[in-house]
Amino acid sequence: MTWLVGTIGIWLAAWALNARLAASGWARTTAGKLAVPILFGVTILVLWEGLVRGAGIAPVILPAPSAIAAKIAVSLPTLWLDFSQTFLKGALPGFVIGCGAAIATAIAIDRSPFLQRGLLPIGNFVAALPIVGLAPILVMWFGFDWQSKAAVVVVMVFFPVLVNMVAGLQASERMQADLMATWGASYWQSLVKLRLPAAMPFLFNGLKIASTLALIGAIVAEFFGSPIYGMGFRISTEVGRLGLDMVWAEIAVAALAGSAFYGLIALIERWVTFWHPSQRH
Repeated sequence: MTWLVGTIGIWLAAWALNARLAASGWARTTAGKLAVPILFGVTILVLWEGLVRGAGIAPVILPAPSAIAAKIAVSLPTLWLDFSQTFLKGALPGFVIGCGAAIATAIAIDRSPFLQRGLLPIGNFVAALPIVGLAPILVMWFGFDWQSKAAVVVVMVFFPVLVNMVAGLQASERMQADLMATWGASYWQSLVKLRLPAAMPFLFNGLKIASTLALIGAIVAEFFGSPIYGMGFRISTEVGRLGLDMVWAEIAVAALAGSAFYGLIALIERWVTFWHPSQRH
């Protein structure tokens, strides 16, 4: 009980410190933007560790963060093999193919009112289909290797990017479009110099959503068929063996990889859309 009370006390003190930092001007600096979420995450881990140890929760129910970290340390080769299979061979190719196809389709829809009225409703319908129903079908179509995982990722990321890109292409002001027409600009000149730059904030919103969906889709696809490695394969097999520390290790790696991928896209967004009001802070 003493351990539990001490842990809660430390967590409350860290929470108060974090609240003060978040409300200060320092939180708006680059260092502050990193320190505040890191400190918040550390407080959550401290509370988690204290609750597990203080309440005597069995590792098979919920392992402590220290046990998960120890499992990661001794399982780095296995975790890297699983990560490379799931992310590098499944999620990343599917993300690139799905987002590229969505951008090209959005430009085609923008050119054709028929496609805009006919394809978008169908896209919304397909996007609402449960991925746990589509994944086994795509695994049967494309096999158990990375191609089926990439196909699932393509389905998951295509429509969020498509919808955002279509909205972005329509975001330029009418006066600006009329000015381009007055200057005799062709459709493609107007697209490249006006409408695509105006669509960039919308596109990156879709890409950031897709970055989180890509890894989830690849992991879910591996539940229905995979080689003898992969994050989804490892999670499903370790759950059957009650190896919860390894399951949490895979979850931690997936969370870190997804966060890093999201952060990379956000960094590219700041570089590409530096002119947008959302980046002026």
